[in-house]
Amino acid sequence: MIDTQQKKPQLLLVDDDIGHRTMLKLNLERLGYRITEACDGDEVLAALQKNLFDLILLDLKMKRMGGIETLEALEDAGNHIPTIVITAFSSIESVVKAMKKGAYDYITKPIDIDNLAHVLTRALDHSTLKTENAYLKERLAEDYSFGKIIGSSEVMRDLFSTLKLVAQSDATVLIQGESGTGKELVANALHENGLRKKGPFIKVNCSALHENLLESELFGHEAGAFTGASSRRKGRFELAHGGTLFLDEIGDMSLPTQAKILRVLQEGQFERVGGNETINVDVRVVAATHKDLQEMIKVETFRQDLYYRLAVVPIDLPPLRERQEDISDLANHFLDKKNKKNKKNIKGFHPETLNIFMRYNWVGNIRELENTVERAVVLCLGEQITPRDLPPRFLPENGRPAASDFSSRGWTLRDMEREMIRATLHDTDNNKSLAAKNLGIARQTLINKIKEYNLEG
Repeated sequence: MIDTQQKKPQLLLVDDDIGHRTMLKLNLERLGYRITEACDGDEVLAALQKNLFDLILLDLKMKRMGGIETLEALEDAGNHIPTIVITAFSSIESVVKAMKKGAYDYITKPIDIDNLAHVLTRALDHSTLKTENAYLKERLAEDYSFGKIIGSSEVMRDLFSTLKLVAQSDATVLIQGESGTGKELVANALHENGLRKKGPFIKVNCSALHENLLESELFGHEAGAFTGASSRRKGRFELAHGGTLFLDEIGDMSLPTQAKILRVLQEGQFERVGGNETINVDVRVVAATHKDLQEMIKVETFRQDLYYRLAVVPIDLPPLRERQEDISDLANHFLDKKNKKNKKNIKGFHPETLNIFMRYNWVGNIRELENTVERAVVLCLGEQITPRDLPPRFLPENGRPAASDFSSRGWTLRDMEREMIRATLHDTDNNKSLAAKNLGIARQTLINKIKEYNLEG
């Protein structure tokens, strides 16, 4: 029996036999359930719109809409309430079909009430456990994530804790880390989770522009300020008013431009290039660099006063080699992303591929991992990414022939696929069965590809 101290579970009883339904209702109420009746399957979805049910007890044979059709309708509607189906002992084939359609369990006629009570209790416990697990996963996602940044390693959990605190302030942030560690992603997450999320998020890559152009890009210019300046133009500081300005690769900024940045940080003021009007802005600055600014200060290529203005909150991003626990999750994230981009359906990574990823140094960090996964997705002919789909640098002792290193040749996907097959056939002395196995495809698929690309002989 259900514990009467707890709220009684609500059960939807669906049966077109009024006598059988009444018998079940009386017994279920005695067991401690609150019962809502439906006399056929076509009434189920309407009942679900009116009440929140913990369980559904569903007869498989009904006149207007049978149990299988009802289960299909529940699935289409996105309802996942634990459903127990009732069937005659001779209809075991229907039970198998019902279980495939999402039924939690079944019970046969004539119904043993004690057995029914046991099945319902087990279904309730299972449902409660699923709900608790979903809640815990949600809490874990909150604790071990920040924005779209992926990671559950200890170093990333510490980082997320810091970012959550920093996001709720207006302090200037300096993000430091090797190239490819995700500095822009962190800057964007700080904005999206911060006090200025309704304002603009404006980015400037300080290494991508010549000094004169960078100054105009940052502060804007007046008409006639220089050759080609035919009209007034707002700079990035103005465009970022009320929001966040992300200065990427700030270590590449010249000393004169650094001085002007310092003034904006101190006073919130600047003039456009070629102008006299003082413009006031309210901007949060997040800067990033892969350079060692402390060393640059020593050789006087970066201003110490600007450094301390920028590094009110310094954030150091760990290289990928220091967060190996995250490599598998990152690789699978990029696999999903690149599958969609390249219209492919690769299921996952061969275990040895993940082992190689774990041993690799990842000098280019997350960006290198993403590019590696995309290249593998393009070249992969099977359902799993195998070591043979990786660039030769991952396989120093057993790498592919040079002919299979396609990355710098500007070839099409067909070219890559053809040369991959040609190289594998060469490696296996034209053994088609072994070549197909190494490529991760069926032998007949390989034969079809050989004919398609005229690789016979």
